[in-house]
Amino acid sequence: MPMRFDRRRYRRVLMAAAAVLIAALAGLVAIFLSSTTLDEARERGSITVLTQNTQHAYYLLRGEPAGFEYELAAAFADSLGVELQVETRPWSELIPALEAGDGDFIAASLTSSEERRDRVAFSDPYLIVRQQLIVHASRRGVRELADVNGMTVHVRAGTSYESRLRELIAGGLQAELVVHRDRPTEDLIRAVAREEIEATVADTHVAQLNRRYYPDVRIALALSGPQPLVWAVRQGDGALRAEIDDFFESIKDDGTFDRIYERYYGGTDVFDYVDIKVFHRRLETRLPRYEKIFRREAARYGFDWRMIAAMAYQESHYHPLATSYTGVRGLMQITSVTAAELGVENRLDPEQSIRGGVAYLHQLHERFDDIENRRERLLFAMASYNVGYGHVRDAQELARRRGLDPTSWQSMEDTLPLLSNPEYYRELPHGYARGREPVRYVSRILEYYDILRRLEPEPSPTAGAQN
Repeated sequence: MPMRFDRRRYRRVLMAAAAVLIAALAGLVAIFLSSTTLDEARERGSITVLTQNTQHAYYLLRGEPAGFEYELAAAFADSLGVELQVETRPWSELIPALEAGDGDFIAASLTSSEERRDRVAFSDPYLIVRQQLIVHASRRGVRELADVNGMTVHVRAGTSYESRLRELIAGGLQAELVVHRDRPTEDLIRAVAREEIEATVADTHVAQLNRRYYPDVRIALALSGPQPLVWAVRQGDGALRAEIDDFFESIKDDGTFDRIYERYYGGTDVFDYVDIKVFHRRLETRLPRYEKIFRREAARYGFDWRMIAAMAYQESHYHPLATSYTGVRGLMQITSVTAAELGVENRLDPEQSIRGGVAYLHQLHERFDDIENRRERLLFAMASYNVGYGHVRDAQELARRRGLDPTSWQSMEDTLPLLSNPEYYRELPHGYARGREPVRYVSRILEYYDILRRLEPEPSPTAGAQN
């Protein structure tokens, strides 16, 4: 028997279907018409990063913003054509602040974890690190995980360090874990150096950098496998996340990422304990004799006195009677010709040596007027102080021929060593040079400067990156 057609029931079904369709269309229209975080940032002309006021993220250096995460974020804002606004928060407040809309993204050496993924969306990784156990240098016997049994390890609460240690302890590691709510990692590293605590944990780049400041610590072993550092955006902020991913891909292709990384962490993977330990000792025993002169002569030409002090240490280890096999003498190792040109009568007199050396550096600095970036320009001048102005100009010419930027110090690191190769130096005006020496020379000065900058901050960055 055929079913009877129910007109009223059919009408109700149609009306319900229409309501569902209208709601779906309204949702789609809302999606297409609603502005995203990226749209809003472009409309207002600024984007806000949430980060920490730490040495590894963001701080002020001589009144100017600095920090690894800051420079990356500033480059990202520049790629969008907007200004960067910075909001700093304690570690535990970063994700809540993002969720509350106090910022647009987090850039703070954050590691990707499932727990955090429930609350935020992560960018693609921009750096791979491992969690490193840090102990006092005297504890040579701590080399593998079993050696950690019986030790007490201190970390900051809420970090992936804490999560990893709890995982290891649950798996049988017989170590005591002490967590600190508001104590930065760098402060814990300093406590290890002073033997106030047994051990702490830091990511690879943080651990390697802090060996410079605290040479009495040792990186004992990795507690984790490779872990990605990421930026974070709010859940559903797909457009901003995609833009960040494209940005990181771009700056890794064009070398920008490497240049920023080199500025903050270059050379930290190589650690000369004896040299760094002696340098720290000389800062206490010898630098005070000459600091006033360094400050005065650096200020005369607008240089950072700590860079001049680092350069002087590289030249003579603050030994006023130092004499090189090449005949250069004194604290700043001035040649007799340069001394005569600058009116330096006694190269072994510390004040005359510093005055003459800084004046000569200034002369070289002024000759590189084709380099707009003041920091890069100073590196070129220091390399010239070491190897000669003409050889550095030759290296710039090599950079041009090889399609590199002749005003970038990174290019010089590639081309200066080629000046000892006859295939290259025979075609250049100033001929052969021991081109690896100025690269090493500048690298060591920057390493010493970094330590001085940390010990003599102007103004002081706060300590410690967390992950």
